[in-house]
Amino acid sequence: MNDVVKQKFDTYPVKVRAKLEYLRQLILEVAANTDKVGEVEETLKWGEPAYITLPIQYEDKSGKLKKAKAPGTTIRIDWKSKSPDQYALYVNCQTSLINSFNSLFPNTFTFEGSRTVVFRLDDELPEEALRVCIQMALTYHLGK
Repeated sequence: MNDVVKQKFDTYPVKVRAKLEYLRQLILEVAANTDKVGEVEETLKWGEPAYITLPIQYEDKSGKLKKAKAPGTTIRIDWKSKSPDQYALYVNCQTSLINSFNSLFPNTFTFEGSRTVVFRLDDELPEEALRVCIQMALTYHLGK
């Protein structure tokens, strides 16, 4: 974890930090175990921990090294003091991901708008379903 992201995690209450660290670990684990994802950059976007897939290098037919578009869309995670009993995972609102997540798991997650999956602090995460959603976000541009 880089220093800027660590400083952000250090601002969260202890119980929240543990939940967000677990989400972080899931994102990084899914990325490491998913073909064609490559490296994930951890940074802050809009003041929130963000996980960005980096463009993958490949060789064209002539053997020249090129960069492809990043395979996925950014995933952000955060907690807000105005809703102290919940935390969230965010995806780009311009994607169809939340609709896809809702189609696959209509009774598993709570969604807000076109970008947010909301979790309650006291609830156990539906890890396997969440892994599928994270993988879909990390590979979003590969299906196009």
